[in-house]
Amino acid sequence: MKTISINGTKRAAQTKQENIRLRAEGKVPCVLYGGKEQIHFSTPALSLKGLVYTPNVYTVELNIDGASYKAVMKDIQFHAVSDRINHIDFLELDENKKITIEVPVKVSGNAVGVRAGGQLVTKTRRLKVSALPKDLPDSIDVSINELNIGDDIRVRDIKLKGVEILNSPNSVLTAVKITRAVAAAATDEKAAPAAGAAAAKK
Repeated sequence: MKTISINGTKRAAQTKQENIRLRAEGKVPCVLYGGKEQIHFSTPALSLKGLVYTPNVYTVELNIDGASYKAVMKDIQFHAVSDRINHIDFLELDENKKITIEVPVKVSGNAVGVRAGGQLVTKTRRLKVSALPKDLPDSIDVSINELNIGDDIRVRDIKLKGVEILNSPNSVLTAVKITRAVAAAATDEKAAPAAGAAAAKK
């Protein structure tokens, strides 16, 4: 999984007034947990744009007052009105412990069924996975080239080494559905021979 770097500064106090002051300065209160100690820190809101406002998922290299920690973003809180980032929780990674995280599903290719007039429907855009940090994928890539009308790809069809997908095996990721135009054309094709046979009997 790709890594993004973020610099932070430890917070002297964990009070409501301190958080208000930090936000007024354009900073975001954060907490890092899961390691030997819980660390409260802040970071400029602008430094979080590449982590928050993207469909991609990253591991994070946190540099807090000169100390480095590898982590993932586990929770984020936004202001109810302004949509400003209010707070972020980071989970410190242990290379020997599995973590659970959601990763994006990326669909690629040109389905046979779509070329035949079907409609591609993507139903699941993120999957919850469990894996060691070294095995975490940037995304789950799904090729639709072989999908015909009526075909689908489900969670059970995805195999990733070292990665357990926690969603239901029967969950549909993407499918090619028949359209009204294709259904109507198929009905007309079936009706044509029957009409010809009826005319021949007269």
